[in-house]
Formats: sequence, C-alpha cells, structure tokens
Amino acid sequence: MAVGCKNIMDYERDGILRESDISGAMPSAARFEKGPVAVIECVQNIPCNPCVHACPFGAITVGRITDTPRLDCGKCTGCGKCVACCPGLAIFIVNKVYSADEATVSMPYEFIPVPQKGDVWAGIDRSGKAVCNARVVRVVSGEMQDGTSVITIAIPKGLAMEVRNIKRKEAD
Repeated sequence: MAVGCKNIMDYERDGILRESDISGAMPSAARFEKGPVAVIECVQNIPCNPCVHACPFGAITVGRITDTPRLDCGKCTGCGKCVACCPGLAIFIVNKVYSADEATVSMPYEFIPVPQKGDVWAGIDRSGKAVCNARVVRVVSGEMQDGTSVITIAIPKGLAMEVRNIKRKEAD
C-alpha cells in the first residue's frame, strides 16, 4: 500500500513539521514490526524525484513531478539508498525492532564535524529541541553519498518518530 502526505497546515504556519502533518505518509504499525522502513517526510510540492531513481526496489513513486513521493511499504526493504539523495533531507530509515528498548533512525547529515561510530550526541526533534541521548551506531560517507553522510543512531524506542537530527551535547 502506498502512503503519502495528508495535511501540512501546521507546517505552513510555523515551519515545524509534526507527525500529524505526515500521518498519511507513515508506514503502518505492522510494517514497522517487520524491520527497517523508509519514512518520507516530504511535504513540498516541488519538481523533485531523485528518490524514485535511487530505490532499487521501485518502492517510491511520484505521480506528477510536483507531487510528493509515495512509498509502497510492501516493497521497501529499508536499504537506505534513498536517504542521501533527497535534496530536502526528508527521508529517514526507522527500525523499531533494533532491540528490546531501542530503535534506530538513519538520517541525512550535512554538517561538520561528522560524528563517529560510538559517539553519543543529543537527539533532537523536528523543532530543534534535545529530547534524548543518541548513540551513533553507523556512519556512511563517501562518493556514493554525494557529500551527504548517512548517520544511524540508536535512541529510546518511544522516540523513533520524534528524533530527526543530532547535535553535539552541551558541555556540563
């Protein structure tokens, strides 16, 4: 089943994307239980479709070039090839079955310094607020990423749909 964006009213008001703005684009609870899956948080109707070409499984489609992408959750393997190619930094891979108490989120990252595996940074929500510790479990950089690193963090399972970036922790 393909999913797409439903309502972007709050985002248009203040620029902060909320789960309610993308609830129509969320994979089902049953799909999250099967392992990693893409979460596409694209709400802009602009000419864009590199994610379509990046997906080796045909899981992402765009109707007209200005439509937001739709994900066929049955085809998505959570491989992450779509994450670095999105110019809007709007695609994440969420794995809610990483462990009993942690989920992972793989995200595009274009800041310096790039965190290293094992680092613990602050996990931040869509508004920029630090909400938890985020342990870096994987860093993928290189030519295939076209300058965008993909960082995978482990966070408390209950925050898997809230944490969307990281920042260095403040010194105590």
